[in-house]
Amino acid sequence: MKINKLIIFYLIILNYFNFSAFSQIAATNSGGQVQTIQPKIMVIPFTKEGEDIRTILDADVNKRIAITKIKEAFDSRGFKTDDFYAKLKAAKDNNVFTSDNQTDIKAQVIQMSGADIYVQAEIDIQSGQSGTSVTLILTGYEASTGNSLSNKIGESGKYYTDDIGKLASKAVGSVSEDFLNVMQTKFTEIVNNGKSIIVEFSFDSNTDKTMSSEIGSTGLPLSDLLEEWMGKNSYKNNYHIQGTTDLKMIFDDVRIPLKDQSTGNNYNPNKFALEIFKFIKSNGLDVKKDIKLSTIYITIK
Repeated sequence: MKINKLIIFYLIILNYFNFSAFSQIAATNSGGQVQTIQPKIMVIPFTKEGEDIRTILDADVNKRIAITKIKEAFDSRGFKTDDFYAKLKAAKDNNVFTSDNQTDIKAQVIQMSGADIYVQAEIDIQSGQSGTSVTLILTGYEASTGNSLSNKIGESGKYYTDDIGKLASKAVGSVSEDFLNVMQTKFTEIVNNGKSIIVEFSFDSNTDKTMSSEIGSTGLPLSDLLEEWMGKNSYKNNYHIQGTTDLKMIFDDVRIPLKDQSTGNNYNPNKFALEIFKFIKSNGLDVKKDIKLSTIYITIK
């Protein structure tokens, strides 16, 4: 009788650990909910090579005016916006920037803002005998992955005026409705179906492991183990495998949530990469992770 009870106890423990290994992490478990959330937007200036995003608005009042008018147009349509110039000034005052790399600076300001979307605005002001015009090139990106959401070009037309604010308002007014509608549609799709990232698994040159290697107590080949985990932990179990060889496995469309489903905080590729890292480590493998925008690189050592 005692032996039977002991066997039952061990079976319960074994089932618990098997379930834990493949149960969905709380952060990506949607519970089947569908919802519409309006994004928080930050408008930032486009910078050419050699230009410093920290000083570009200080040096050009017209660009400051145009950025403000774009933000006002979004505000007037009920979107939540964050002031790039104010966040940039606060970051400079608090010595937040640890690098002169323009990509890093932009990413730090966007991250500080908590914006879901950033809109990059390229501003072209032309003035001549036939009048003055403002052209705006607007491109919206999902903040944590850099995936493009919407692109539009707005033109003010030519007028005999030096009021750049009015011209910028005309330019953004000509496209803002379409631009925001497309962006909202794509953002709602992200909220409900997750944002798309790429996950690439490969091997260090010094390891003897391959995708065919049987791993852990399950005895499954590594490629099958990874696919099972991805199926459980991708948002709404949505993923796609581009291809698998003995030395590489690429998931070219893995969905992760916009918000952590257990806390409501922003969720990003780095957090998902950490969960992959912990899972692989739990199976007795040494591993390294790198994240570049929407791509996670996992190297098994």
